[in-house]
Amino acid sequence: MNRASLDKRPDEVAAMFDDVAPKYDVVNDVLSMGQTRRWRRIVVDAVGAKRGQRVLDLAAGTGTSSEPYADAGIHVVACDFSLGMLQVGKRRRPDIDFVAGDATSLPFADNSFDAVTISFGLRNVNEPRKALREMLRVTKPGGRLVIAEFSSPTLPVWRTMYTEYLMRMLPAIASKISSNPDSYIYLAESIRAWPNQNELAQWIAEEGWQDVAYRNLTGGIVAVHRARKPGRTEAANADAQTALRRRGTRAAL
Repeated sequence: MNRASLDKRPDEVAAMFDDVAPKYDVVNDVLSMGQTRRWRRIVVDAVGAKRGQRVLDLAAGTGTSSEPYADAGIHVVACDFSLGMLQVGKRRRPDIDFVAGDATSLPFADNSFDAVTISFGLRNVNEPRKALREMLRVTKPGGRLVIAEFSSPTLPVWRTMYTEYLMRMLPAIASKISSNPDSYIYLAESIRAWPNQNELAQWIAEEGWQDVAYRNLTGGIVAVHRARKPGRTEAANADAQTALRRRGTRAAL
Protein backbone atom coordinates (compact mmCIF):
# COMPACT_ATOMS: atom_id res chain seq x y z
CA MET A 1 0.00 0.00 0.00
CA ASN A 2 1.14 3.52 -0.72
CA ARG A 3 0.11 6.54 1.29
CA ALA A 4 1.49 10.04 0.76
CA SER A 5 2.52 12.12 3.74
CA LEU A 6 1.23 15.62 4.48
CA ASP A 7 4.52 17.20 3.44
CA LYS A 8 3.18 16.48 -0.07
CA ARG A 9 6.32 15.27 -1.78
CA PRO A 10 5.36 15.20 -5.47
CA ASP A 11 6.75 11.70 -6.03
CA GLU A 12 4.74 10.28 -3.11
CA VAL A 13 1.51 11.98 -4.13
CA ALA A 14 1.91 10.97 -7.78
CA ALA A 15 2.61 7.35 -6.81
CA MET A 16 -0.45 7.29 -4.57
CA PHE A 17 -2.70 8.53 -7.39
CA ASP A 18 -1.10 6.10 -9.86
CA ASP A 19 -2.13 3.32 -7.48
CA VAL A 20 -5.79 4.36 -7.16
CA ALA A 21 -6.29 5.48 -10.78
CA PRO A 22 -8.31 2.48 -12.10
CA LYS A 23 -11.16 2.90 -9.56
CA TYR A 24 -10.66 6.55 -8.62
CA ASP A 25 -13.79 8.02 -10.22
CA VAL A 26 -16.07 5.24 -8.96
CA VAL A 27 -14.74 5.53 -5.40
CA ASN A 28 -15.17 9.32 -5.45
CA ASP A 29 -18.80 8.98 -6.52
CA VAL A 30 -19.48 6.59 -3.65
CA LEU A 31 -17.65 8.59 -0.97
CA SER A 32 -19.30 11.88 -1.99
CA MET A 33 -22.73 10.22 -2.26
CA GLY A 34 -22.93 11.37 -5.87
CA GLN A 35 -22.20 15.03 -5.11
CA THR A 36 -19.01 15.18 -7.22
CA ARG A 37 -21.05 15.28 -10.42
CA ARG A 38 -23.06 18.28 -9.22
CA TRP A 39 -19.92 20.05 -8.01
CA ARG A 40 -18.22 19.53 -11.39
CA ARG A 41 -21.24 20.90 -13.29
CA ILE A 42 -21.09 24.05 -11.18
CA VAL A 43 -17.37 24.42 -11.95
CA VAL A 44 -18.00 24.12 -15.70
CA ASP A 45 -20.71 26.80 -15.48
CA ALA A 46 -18.36 29.08 -13.52
CA VAL A 47 -15.59 28.67 -16.12
CA GLY A 48 -18.09 29.69 -18.80
CA ALA A 49 -15.85 28.70 -21.71
CA LYS A 50 -17.01 29.20 -25.30
CA ARG A 51 -16.12 27.50 -28.57
CA GLY A 52 -12.79 28.76 -29.84
CA GLN A 53 -11.40 29.25 -26.33
CA ARG A 54 -8.70 27.18 -24.63
CA VAL A 55 -9.15 25.76 -21.14
CA LEU A 56 -6.43 24.28 -18.94
CA ASP A 57 -7.81 21.68 -16.54
CA LEU A 58 -5.21 21.05 -13.85
CA ALA A 59 -5.14 17.98 -11.60
CA ALA A 60 -7.44 16.54 -14.26
CA GLY A 61 -6.67 12.96 -13.32
CA THR A 62 -8.54 10.62 -15.63
CA GLY A 63 -10.14 13.55 -17.45
CA THR A 64 -13.60 13.32 -15.89
CA SER A 65 -13.53 17.06 -15.21
CA SER A 66 -12.28 17.78 -18.75
CA GLU A 67 -14.97 15.85 -20.61
CA PRO A 68 -17.72 18.52 -20.49
CA TYR A 69 -15.46 21.01 -22.29
CA ALA A 70 -14.46 18.50 -24.97
CA ASP A 71 -18.10 17.46 -25.43
CA ALA A 72 -19.00 21.13 -26.00
CA GLY A 73 -16.32 21.53 -28.69
CA ILE A 74 -13.98 23.55 -26.47
CA HIS A 75 -10.24 22.89 -26.68
CA VAL A 76 -9.32 21.54 -23.24
CA VAL A 77 -5.91 20.39 -22.04
CA ALA A 78 -6.06 17.88 -19.19
CA CYS A 79 -2.89 18.21 -17.12
CA ASP A 80 -1.83 16.02 -14.19
CA PHE A 81 1.41 14.76 -12.65
CA SER A 82 0.11 11.19 -12.21
CA LEU A 83 0.99 9.18 -15.30
CA GLY A 84 -1.30 6.39 -14.11
CA MET A 85 -4.28 8.76 -14.07
CA LEU A 86 -3.41 10.15 -17.50
CA GLN A 87 -3.11 6.68 -19.00
CA VAL A 88 -6.55 5.67 -17.73
CA GLY A 89 -8.01 8.90 -19.09
CA LYS A 90 -6.36 8.64 -22.49
CA ARG A 91 -7.67 5.11 -22.99
CA ARG A 92 -11.19 6.30 -22.29
CA ARG A 93 -11.04 9.66 -24.12
CA PRO A 94 -8.36 9.65 -26.84
CA ASP A 95 -9.83 12.87 -28.26
CA ILE A 96 -8.69 14.91 -25.22
CA ASP A 97 -5.14 16.30 -24.94
CA PHE A 98 -3.59 14.75 -21.81
CA VAL A 99 -0.33 16.36 -20.70
CA ALA A 100 1.95 15.37 -17.81
CA GLY A 101 2.90 18.42 -15.78
CA ASP A 102 3.59 19.84 -12.33
CA ALA A 103 1.27 22.67 -11.25
CA THR A 104 4.26 24.58 -9.79
CA SER A 105 6.14 24.53 -13.13
CA LEU A 106 3.63 24.29 -15.95
CA PRO A 107 4.89 23.22 -19.39
CA PHE A 108 2.97 25.98 -21.19
CA ALA A 109 3.83 29.42 -22.56
CA ASP A 110 2.73 32.68 -20.98
CA ASN A 111 -0.83 33.83 -21.78
CA SER A 112 -1.82 30.50 -23.37
CA PHE A 113 -5.32 29.87 -21.96
CA ASP A 114 -8.59 31.74 -21.72
CA ALA A 115 -9.38 29.94 -18.46
CA VAL A 116 -7.58 27.74 -15.95
CA THR A 117 -9.40 25.47 -13.54
CA ILE A 118 -8.41 22.96 -10.88
CA SER A 119 -10.84 20.76 -8.95
CA PHE A 120 -9.89 19.05 -5.69
CA GLY A 121 -6.21 19.13 -6.55
CA LEU A 122 -4.69 22.34 -5.21
CA ARG A 123 -4.39 20.97 -1.68
CA ASN A 124 -2.24 18.10 -3.03
CA VAL A 125 0.34 20.52 -4.47
CA ASN A 126 3.42 20.93 -2.31
CA GLU A 127 3.61 24.69 -3.03
CA PRO A 128 0.03 25.81 -3.72
CA ARG A 129 0.81 29.53 -3.80
CA LYS A 130 3.49 28.95 -6.42
CA ALA A 131 0.90 27.00 -8.39
CA LEU A 132 -1.45 30.00 -8.21
CA ARG A 133 1.32 32.17 -9.69
CA GLU A 134 1.91 29.63 -12.47
CA MET A 135 -1.80 29.59 -13.27
CA LEU A 136 -1.69 33.39 -13.51
CA ARG A 137 1.29 33.22 -15.85
CA VAL A 138 -0.34 30.88 -18.37
CA THR A 139 -3.72 32.66 -18.34
CA LYS A 140 -4.41 35.36 -20.92
CA PRO A 141 -4.98 38.92 -19.65
CA GLY A 142 -8.61 39.14 -18.58
CA GLY A 143 -8.82 35.33 -18.39
CA ARG A 144 -10.55 33.37 -15.66
CA LEU A 145 -9.53 31.13 -12.78
CA VAL A 146 -11.94 28.66 -11.17
CA ILE A 147 -10.91 26.47 -8.23
CA ALA A 148 -13.08 23.86 -6.54
CA GLU A 149 -11.66 22.59 -3.29
CA PHE A 150 -12.80 20.99 -0.07
CA SER A 151 -13.28 23.64 2.57
CA SER A 152 -14.74 24.31 6.00
CA PRO A 153 -18.47 23.73 6.70
CA THR A 154 -20.07 26.96 7.85
CA LEU A 155 -22.27 25.57 10.66
CA PRO A 156 -20.45 24.23 13.77
CA VAL A 157 -22.72 21.17 14.09
CA TRP A 158 -22.31 20.32 10.41
CA ARG A 159 -18.54 20.85 10.71
CA THR A 160 -18.34 18.36 13.59
CA MET A 161 -20.39 15.76 11.72
CA TYR A 162 -18.28 16.23 8.60
CA THR A 163 -15.01 15.83 10.52
CA GLU A 164 -16.30 12.59 12.03
CA TYR A 165 -17.21 11.33 8.55
CA LEU A 166 -13.78 12.24 7.17
CA MET A 167 -11.74 10.57 9.87
CA ARG A 168 -13.95 7.55 10.66
CA MET A 169 -16.42 6.69 7.94
CA LEU A 170 -14.45 7.67 4.81
CA PRO A 171 -11.48 5.33 5.47
CA ALA A 172 -13.87 2.55 6.50
CA ILE A 173 -15.87 2.83 3.27
CA ALA A 174 -12.69 3.16 1.18
CA SER A 175 -11.36 -0.07 2.71
CA LYS A 176 -14.30 -1.91 1.12
CA ILE A 177 -14.16 -0.45 -2.39
CA SER A 178 -10.67 0.98 -3.02
CA SER A 179 -7.49 -0.85 -4.02
CA ASN A 180 -5.56 1.44 -1.67
CA PRO A 181 -7.64 2.49 1.36
CA ASP A 182 -4.58 4.03 3.07
CA SER A 183 -4.57 6.73 0.40
CA TYR A 184 -7.97 7.90 1.61
CA ILE A 185 -6.62 8.39 5.12
CA TYR A 186 -4.14 10.82 3.58
CA LEU A 187 -6.95 12.51 1.61
CA ALA A 188 -9.03 12.95 4.78
CA GLU A 189 -6.05 14.39 6.66
CA SER A 190 -5.19 16.73 3.79
CA ILE A 191 -8.76 18.11 3.81
CA ARG A 192 -8.60 18.77 7.55
CA ALA A 193 -5.26 20.56 7.20
CA TRP A 194 -6.35 22.76 4.27
CA PRO A 195 -7.09 26.52 4.74
CA ASN A 196 -10.71 27.62 4.91
CA GLN A 197 -12.59 29.60 2.27
CA ASN A 198 -11.44 33.06 3.36
CA GLU A 199 -7.79 32.05 3.68
CA LEU A 200 -7.71 30.54 0.20
CA ALA A 201 -9.42 33.61 -1.25
CA GLN A 202 -6.71 35.74 0.36
CA TRP A 203 -3.96 33.58 -1.15
CA ILE A 204 -5.51 33.96 -4.61
CA ALA A 205 -5.68 37.75 -4.30
CA GLU A 206 -2.13 38.01 -2.93
CA GLU A 207 -0.78 36.09 -5.93
CA GLY A 208 -2.08 38.72 -8.35
CA TRP A 209 -5.62 37.67 -9.25
CA GLN A 210 -8.49 40.18 -9.24
CA ASP A 211 -12.23 40.06 -8.53
CA VAL A 212 -11.77 37.12 -6.16
CA ALA A 213 -15.00 35.56 -4.90
CA TYR A 214 -16.24 32.18 -3.77
CA ARG A 215 -19.45 30.19 -3.46
CA ASN A 216 -20.05 27.57 -0.79
CA LEU A 217 -21.51 24.23 -1.86
CA THR A 218 -23.09 21.56 0.35
CA GLY A 219 -22.90 23.73 3.45
CA GLY A 220 -19.27 24.70 2.88
CA ILE A 221 -17.89 21.18 2.42
CA VAL A 222 -16.73 22.51 -0.95
CA ALA A 223 -16.07 26.06 -2.07
CA VAL A 224 -15.80 27.20 -5.69
CA HIS A 225 -13.43 30.17 -5.99
CA ARG A 226 -13.45 32.50 -8.99
CA ALA A 227 -10.98 35.18 -10.04
CA ARG A 228 -9.75 37.07 -13.08
CA LYS A 229 -6.29 37.91 -14.39
CA PRO A 230 -5.82 41.67 -14.77
CA GLY A 231 -6.11 42.93 -18.34
CA ARG A 232 -3.14 44.49 -20.09
CA THR A 233 -4.20 48.05 -19.19
CA GLU A 234 -4.86 47.11 -15.57
CA ALA A 235 -1.51 45.36 -15.31
CA ALA A 236 0.29 48.35 -16.83
CA ASN A 237 -1.43 50.72 -14.40
CA ALA A 238 -0.51 48.49 -11.46
CA ASP A 239 3.14 48.42 -12.62
CA ALA A 240 3.14 52.20 -12.97
CA GLN A 241 1.71 52.68 -9.48
CA THR A 242 4.32 50.31 -8.05
CA ALA A 243 7.08 52.26 -9.82
CA LEU A 244 5.73 55.56 -8.45
CA ARG A 245 5.65 54.19 -4.92
CA ARG A 246 9.23 52.99 -5.28
CA ARG A 247 10.39 56.38 -6.58
CA GLY A 248 8.60 58.09 -3.71
CA THR A 249 10.34 55.84 -1.24
CA ARG A 250 13.75 56.57 -2.76
CA ALA A 251 13.04 60.34 -2.75
CA ALA A 252 12.07 60.19 0.93
CA LEU A 253 15.35 58.44 1.71
